[in-house]
Amino acid sequence: MATSRTPDFNKPLYTPLAEIDPEVQNIIDKETWRQFSGLELIASENLTSRATMEANGSILTNKYSEGLPAARYYGGNEYVDELEVLCQKRALQAFHLEPSQWGVNVQPYSGSTANFAALTALLHPQDRLMGLGLPDGGHLTHGYYTAKKKMTASSIYFQSLPYGLDPATQLIDYNGIKSSAKIYKPRLIICGASAYPRDWDYKTLRAIADENGAYLMADIAHIGGLVAAGEQANPFEYCDVVTTTTHKTLRGPRAGLIFFKKTGEKAQDLQKRVNDAVFPACQGGPHNNTIAGIATALLQASQPTWKAYAKQVIANAKTLGEELVARGYKLQTQGTDNHLVLWDLRPLGLTGSKLEKLCDLVGITINKNAVSGDASAQVPGGIRLGTSALTSRDMLEPDMKIVADFLHRAVQLALVLQKEAGSKLLKDFVRVATVEEEGKEGAQKVKQLGREVREFARRWPLPGVDVSTLQRPAGIEEDE
Repeated sequence: MATSRTPDFNKPLYTPLAEIDPEVQNIIDKETWRQFSGLELIASENLTSRATMEANGSILTNKYSEGLPAARYYGGNEYVDELEVLCQKRALQAFHLEPSQWGVNVQPYSGSTANFAALTALLHPQDRLMGLGLPDGGHLTHGYYTAKKKMTASSIYFQSLPYGLDPATQLIDYNGIKSSAKIYKPRLIICGASAYPRDWDYKTLRAIADENGAYLMADIAHIGGLVAAGEQANPFEYCDVVTTTTHKTLRGPRAGLIFFKKTGEKAQDLQKRVNDAVFPACQGGPHNNTIAGIATALLQASQPTWKAYAKQVIANAKTLGEELVARGYKLQTQGTDNHLVLWDLRPLGLTGSKLEKLCDLVGITINKNAVSGDASAQVPGGIRLGTSALTSRDMLEPDMKIVADFLHRAVQLALVLQKEAGSKLLKDFVRVATVEEEGKEGAQKVKQLGREVREFARRWPLPGVDVSTLQRPAGIEEDE
């Protein structure tokens, strides 16, 4: 609270957001309303807890702390040191790791920066790596490039050879990895994906890595929370380095972690190399407020209730997949072992871009995604769905059946709109979906489906928000 002695130039420091910047407050209010009123099905998103939000929005944002605990480049870090050590301890506990066997760096700003720091620690420039190709469900940071362009730092600074799926099973082609690695001789093999609905055989990958003198790194960004719960195979048994984000199935703030093995031949100097790669090689001072949020989220992931949450996420994903298959739709691998479902729209003659756009219009948030066999990840033939966020809003298997029906209706409506558009252009599709025209029924049906989705979504709580007091903010128009 400002006092009578506070000079005018400091009074803004004590003024609430809604008063000093109503424009930003309104944007936050609109986003809150959107999350409350819609169904979040993007597999890389989740809803963090009130406690994590409080930690992430704390006064810790004020402190600069380049370096590591007890080795900072600034003074005044005694409590930040305490926090970071606590976060490291909780990270190891959440994944059931012994401190004598594993260490962790909790400073990466995101999963992408964690991955590049890990590559910086493990490789020299132009060393070779292998990762799952993006069109087959891999991630940009695993060495992705196109015939015309090296897309990410992982392909700009290192040489990359992607591996893929077995076309017959749509599962990871481990025999293909073995054959390619024997010829390519990678320094690093990366396992992990952003759109792969099945579990991983880390033991086989470890054997392939050992045959070629390579490091094995797992990126468990998507399944980290499920691994912590013991509901997916354990990469720590076989890998040298494990990276993860903290905001997906781990349900924390947006950030990344790098775990590194401390024992074994390949672990020599690995702790120092990882820590030096994070800072000063790849980033500056850590975001201490975010580290506080990570610590709080990891405490939650260490509780007995966490396993029940992870089990429900998977059960919901299985139900969602089964319901879509029952309606005649094609899924990659026809199901899932984890939190996500990859829906192949190509048999319908529908693109992922059009269904994503339509679902946005009706309050269902999904994302277009490549499916195995797509010629390009830039023109995806499918949709990726995830159940983490809806599970965080208390939804169970019967509710997934309702969600599946909404998705079914959206697809059928998209086919009607595509016909009404009379062209393949997305702009024409959006026009007939949003503008009522004589003799066309698509736009009216879009409004009707949107009303039903909103009515269903608003039955559920939203973590960190008192929904009983929510009111529609200025700037949002709804057709009720």
